[in-house]
Amino acid sequence: MRVTQRSFFPTAIALPVSVAAAGLCLWAWFTHDPAAGLRVRLPGLDGTPAASDAQRAVKDLSGVFKQFDGTQANLPGAWPRFRGPDFDNVCKNAPSLANAWNNGGPPILWKVDLGEGHAAPVVLGGRVYVLDYDEQKKADAIRCFSLADGREIWRRSYSVVVKRNHGMSRTVPAVTEKYLVTIGPRCHVVCLDAATGAFRWGIDLQREFGTKEPLWYAGQCPLIEDGRAILAPCGKNVLMTAIDCETGKPVWTTPNPKGWDMSHSSIMPMKIGGKRIYVYCAVGGVTGVLADCGAILWQLPWNVKVVAPSPVPLEDGKIFLTAGYGEGGMMIQVHEANGAFNAEVLYKHGPKDGLACEQQTPIHHDGLLYGIMPKDAGALRGQFVCYRTDGSLAWSSGQSHRFGLGPFLLVDGKFYLLDDNGMLTMIRASRSSYEPLGQAQVLHGQDAWGPMALAGDRMLLRDSKQMICIAVGAQG
Repeated sequence: MRVTQRSFFPTAIALPVSVAAAGLCLWAWFTHDPAAGLRVRLPGLDGTPAASDAQRAVKDLSGVFKQFDGTQANLPGAWPRFRGPDFDNVCKNAPSLANAWNNGGPPILWKVDLGEGHAAPVVLGGRVYVLDYDEQKKADAIRCFSLADGREIWRRSYSVVVKRNHGMSRTVPAVTEKYLVTIGPRCHVVCLDAATGAFRWGIDLQREFGTKEPLWYAGQCPLIEDGRAILAPCGKNVLMTAIDCETGKPVWTTPNPKGWDMSHSSIMPMKIGGKRIYVYCAVGGVTGVLADCGAILWQLPWNVKVVAPSPVPLEDGKIFLTAGYGEGGMMIQVHEANGAFNAEVLYKHGPKDGLACEQQTPIHHDGLLYGIMPKDAGALRGQFVCYRTDGSLAWSSGQSHRFGLGPFLLVDGKFYLLDDNGMLTMIRASRSSYEPLGQAQVLHGQDAWGPMALAGDRMLLRDSKQMICIAVGAQG
């Protein structure tokens, strides 16, 4: 089945926080109006990179499909979405990994050249998926590779002009056994058959919702749950929406009463009071909505101009938020009583006074928060740090161990950190000190900022123009 780009514009209606969750769902259902209007947008006059409407518009998101000679690998492991299976950048079912490397570092199994950007891969069923940008053909390219050898299996691309702006593509797809969903730099959403690459549907968020394109293109990574693609368009009337992956039709929409804009952050799920909640940090504030119907449960203003890290759910309804460019971090507490929710700020600090991250999202593990400090963190800039949830520093990597803006993940009791220039560092996951275990130069380009992925004992990394697969398993 092929479903073309769809158009739907629900009405913006504010929902009181004190209303019970079940009543909110029913109220949102009966008051939904799909015929509400859309504001007129002028690309180039709203803070987005200058480009004519014709340049960023895509007439047919199904684009062009190409089949190659790569084949699906018979290998274990999965990394199906941004921040991995459990949304926390922690891999809990990996085999034992090496505790040290020889002088050559971990073996590089294969390499693939990519268009300039920071978009990172996902892995499922022996396939590797990445949203690339073909600079020569000026097209977003959704590419599928074999996990075994990096040979391309298929590619689907659609023409769109993306000018270099600290790279082009920078989002991570979401994949299930049936569906693959991507968000392109210019806010084009595409859903494909995960195995064959067959086109299902596509949506232009700017055209359909009036989304304001973020300063450095779209950085939001899609989420698939229960056969629905969960997106935050942050248009005039719609803050968040759930799209049926089978039909391309909206299941529910969340209003945008405060007019918040799309950030570079991504939606994170959590549970509070027995309810499944989607938490999103927009430009303007952070919100929690009910996962089954999109009803607003709470909203809290946060006056940030740029936010890339995603919310970090902790225990007992706490959520840690952070942003770069002088913003620092903030811990909030969400309370629930008899179906009513509210949120309050527990503490807030600048980048020199507590945990802050500019691009990557901190990891919460064993009651502690880990991250790489931003450029404006004073003496701690670029250091890997461990903070207690009360905001106090447990330890830092020290002035001789800085990592720029690079990614990191946790597996088998070890953190892996990639610095801007492709140096991979392995450290022990410690509550008390920085304990390096190994270091190797695995990439030789620049701006190695794309999030890591791990499937079995194969780790996928990238810099601005190349993706590699390395073997990090225990030897012999």
